[in-house]
Amino acid sequence: MFAILIFIEIVVSILLIVVVLMQSSKGGGLAGTLGGSAVGTMFGVRRTADFLGKATMYLSAIFILLCLVINIFFLPGKSTTTESIIQRGSAPTAAPRPVPPTSQPATTPAQQPQGK
Repeated sequence: MFAILIFIEIVVSILLIVVVLMQSSKGGGLAGTLGGSAVGTMFGVRRTADFLGKATMYLSAIFILLCLVINIFFLPGKSTTTESIIQRGSAPTAAPRPVPPTSQPATTPAQQPQGK
């Protein structure tokens, strides 16, 4: 079932790419380059734009729904619970506890008073 849905998803995505590229834009798009005028004469200019617009809408809705169905119903069941590398590692070594400061600061020879 998973393979069939993936195959349908690929076919829908290819059809969506073709339909989007066939739509004429301000520059003419791929429709003008590959003889889009022939498509316009077959359906009429207005009907061609409506057909390609509706086809884009339906194909994109199918594409999104298939993505959601595949992701929600098929992918979570395939994962297995395994420990990560961090969880498998040994327990972290305890860092040495900091020594609390003493009440009197340590004096160095430079800080000792000079006696005469």
